[in-house]
Amino acid sequence: MKTIKIGGGCLKGHEVISNIVDLIVQRGRGNVFVLSALHGVTDKLLDGIERALKNEDEIPAIISGLKEEHYSLMRHLLKNDDDFEKLHQELDKVFLKIERYYFGINFTREITPRMHDIIASYGERLSVILMAGVLKSRGENASYIMPQDAGVITDGRFGDATANMPLTSQNFEKNVLPLILPDNNSKVSDKILFFPGFFGISESGEITTFGRGGSDYSAAVVAASLKADTLEIWKDTEGFMSADPHSISDAKLIPVLSYEEASELAYTGASILHPRTVEPVRKSGINITIKNTLNPDGVGSLITEFAVPADSVVKSISHTKDIGMIKIYASGVGLRRGILGKIATTISKAGINIRSVVTSHTCISLMFTRKDVDKAHAVLTSMKPKLYRESEQITDNALICVVGDGLHNHIGIAAKCFAAVSNAGVNIEMISYGPSKAALYFMVDEGDLDITLKSLHAHFV
Repeated sequence: MKTIKIGGGCLKGHEVISNIVDLIVQRGRGNVFVLSALHGVTDKLLDGIERALKNEDEIPAIISGLKEEHYSLMRHLLKNDDDFEKLHQELDKVFLKIERYYFGINFTREITPRMHDIIASYGERLSVILMAGVLKSRGENASYIMPQDAGVITDGRFGDATANMPLTSQNFEKNVLPLILPDNNSKVSDKILFFPGFFGISESGEITTFGRGGSDYSAAVVAASLKADTLEIWKDTEGFMSADPHSISDAKLIPVLSYEEASELAYTGASILHPRTVEPVRKSGINITIKNTLNPDGVGSLITEFAVPADSVVKSISHTKDIGMIKIYASGVGLRRGILGKIATTISKAGINIRSVVTSHTCISLMFTRKDVDKAHAVLTSMKPKLYRESEQITDNALICVVGDGLHNHIGIAAKCFAAVSNAGVNIEMISYGPSKAALYFMVDEGDLDITLKSLHAHFV
């Protein structure tokens, strides 16, 4: 049995989704499919929260737009009028709930984290109801189950939940496994089970989401809980590459990566995989495979426990521009007890995530997603008492990550990397090397990004 994740990038447009449905019919029997929302639907749901808060007259238009997107797709996929009407009625009940939540937001005049997560979860709910209905109309033994019924238990953190794997696994054995196992007189299951990604429930029964892009993580939770043979992720790309093909035209497919390599690449811009995806499957030793829906028989990328070394050690050069930094200067910050903890706690209480920290005795460098830098700086500036002499914001850099399992065991890799950057005439702003066994991080001016990537890729790959 496989757990197969289908992302929103593959659920975009009538023809593409029609091809996905055909693939599920051809390859899906006996497997569990974890679905994202249709492309762009989660953004529309979240935008609807703000619109509903400002003006209740906007709510009918929000719901109408969501209905039309799903019903238009149904008209394309369903040829039988009775099947269309039956699915139409089922989805209408869901849209009515969303509408009521929007009116509730307008009435209370507030957006709580709880309500934000509830509404955000409906894109995936709509997706599985629709897909199960379409597959049933084609004669397939298809069904769906919601996370609250399956028993995906989380730690209760709104917007950034983590699954409680022991409890979830127990619940899946009881609630989910019987839905996919073969019938008594059959050796092979013909069942297709759809499962919405992105959210679970706290032990008190509250809907809690895993954060944007968290459907990959959901799929890993499902795979580990069901002890699946593999976690297969369907994308609209061949797999992990030696660099972003948009930046490096001769980037090559990476056929095999370790869990560590995949995590590092996902963290620094490779949108193929959510960074947290490997957490649940690593403990179970479940492999992850990336498959291209446009070329389902292609090699793809295999993510496994053990690395297959590259000749040059380095397998990929990834990067992100979505990075900003705050430098905090004070004498002896490396010797002053608790200063880093107080700064991190203050920022965390403001709901801001610190992506990374690099320290010296005179400076603490904090990295953030770029949109969070201004807010984080304002929070630090308002700290009482002030724990530092001065601070500086930097938002014109790019973060580069050189990835390959065993970097730390090979003499001269860092030297070769920095020589390649130096030969390109680029100055390195900051370096982090050592915390990861598979990655070397450094920052450059954003204007030097392209030439740096090309120089590194030419040297190592």
